[in-house]
Order: sequence, then C-alpha cells, then structure tokens
Amino acid sequence: MQINAYSLWSTRIVTFALSALAAGSVAYWALKGVGTATSSATPPVAQASAPPADPQAVARALGGGLVLAQAEPGGRPPASSRYVLAGVVADRAQGGAALISVDGKPAKPFRIGATVYGRLVLQSVAGRRAVLATGLNAPAEVTLELPLPGK
Repeated sequence: MQINAYSLWSTRIVTFALSALAAGSVAYWALKGVGTATSSATPPVAQASAPPADPQAVARALGGGLVLAQAEPGGRPPASSRYVLAGVVADRAQGGAALISVDGKPAKPFRIGATVYGRLVLQSVAGRRAVLATGLNAPAEVTLELPLPGK
C-alpha cells in the first residue's frame, strides 16, 4: 500500500493547529478564572487626587515672579502690581507672546496686540521684558520684567 506524504503532513499540521487552539483556550479560561477570584478578594484601593497646582509657585519655578514698582502718587496701588510676567516668547520679526497673570489669577498667554485687561494691550516683548500700553503705538504704561535666574 502506498501512502501520499503530502496528505500525511497536511493531516499532521491541521491536528497540531487544532490542539494548539484547544490548549490556548484552556489556558485563557484558566487564567481568566484565577484572575477574577483573586481580584474580587482584595478590596479596591482609593487613589488620592493630586492637590491643585499653585500658579505663583509654578511661575517662580519657571523663572517668573513679581517685579516691585514704585508707588504711584495718590495712594493707589501701582498698575504694574496687578500684573505678573511669568514667561516671554519673542522672535526677531517683532512677534511673540507673553505669559501674564492678572490680579493673582492663573497666568494666561497673550500675543502682541491682544487685550490683557481692560484697556491695556500687549505692545511688545523682548528678551525678558513685556510692555503694556493703551495701544500698539501709544507710550508704554507698564513694563514687566522677569527676574534674573537664580534670584
């Protein structure tokens, strides 16, 4: 009797594949059953949420801070005391943006020409400085500067 070798190998491959699938199925269900039994026995762990970040502390960590200005006549607090410069991004094409905090609120980014608060707009940025004025061509009203690193 003559046996076809190709027929024999195809039978062996199919048998091996079916037995591998059966073994994989048994292993999957066994691990799934063991996993649910141990996970239900342990109580759930409550995760504490992170405390909210202090914007002033973040600004100080990034090199920003408040530059003290001279008091204006009349006993009013100076306008520059309301604004804190937290960061500057300037480019050579007279563009850029500044990260400014108003009245102790979290700092927000402002592009040149954007209204910062009320009637003041960001007039220009350069290096570690931002200038606020009533208009792009108006004289500067408030000049904010970042402190030197390490101070």
